[in-house]
Amino acid sequence: MESLRKPYIGLWNIVRFNWHFYVLAFAVLAALAVGVGFLPAPYALWGSIALLLALGSTLLSLAVSHLIYDRSGLYQLHWLDEAGMAAPQNMLNIHAGFDETSALLAQKYPRANLRVFDFYDPQKHTELSIRRARKAYPPYPGTQAVSTESLPLEAASLNSIFTLLSAHEVRDDEERIRFFSELKRALKADGKLVVTEHLRDAANFLAFNIGFFHFHSRKNWLRTFESAGLQVEKELKITPFISTFILSKNGTSP
Repeated sequence: MESLRKPYIGLWNIVRFNWHFYVLAFAVLAALAVGVGFLPAPYALWGSIALLLALGSTLLSLAVSHLIYDRSGLYQLHWLDEAGMAAPQNMLNIHAGFDETSALLAQKYPRANLRVFDFYDPQKHTELSIRRARKAYPPYPGTQAVSTESLPLEAASLNSIFTLLSAHEVRDDEERIRFFSELKRALKADGKLVVTEHLRDAANFLAFNIGFFHFHSRKNWLRTFESAGLQVEKELKITPFISTFILSKNGTSP
């Protein structure tokens, strides 16, 4: 099957959608490099160490991004087979304004009826990176704009729902529980909900430094799932930095 993703596209997207951060980072690094030359010993040594750590952290985040988004197989979706996902008849892919996965899911499951929802809200999702990504990538054909609070879905109508690197954009805990409750409502009794996310954990802290605060902790996700009436059937790591939860309806909830 021909790959729909070009080599290094993941790293390139990170840089071009977040270029303002990298310009600022390297401007600060350049200022530090100049400033160290004017410091007396031993401050120059400590300044040099700080400079190397800051440079290393920036380069490490880019290297990890390349590993995850270009080298890990994340977007080849073979891990769905390992997770025991059967080919669905009716499926939904829901994202937060930047859709890298609908075409891949349609390629993997060509016989399925795919619906695509976009819950991007410019009042809530104010990041420049998302706005740049939306300009660079046109929406998947037939994509519907929706609210996380009320999804235009019939109850028990879907075999599979995918939220791939998108649900963390629902920042409010209560809104996120209501969102997942809506997704649960749309699942058939034997349906599966696939949630793929970075976690706020040690691995992502080492990779992205304070950027890991943009993610939710595993404990937070599990609390969200339980509150929404969902249970974790399987949990797998695609890389040390990416976790996937395969969810189903809790047997005690409608």
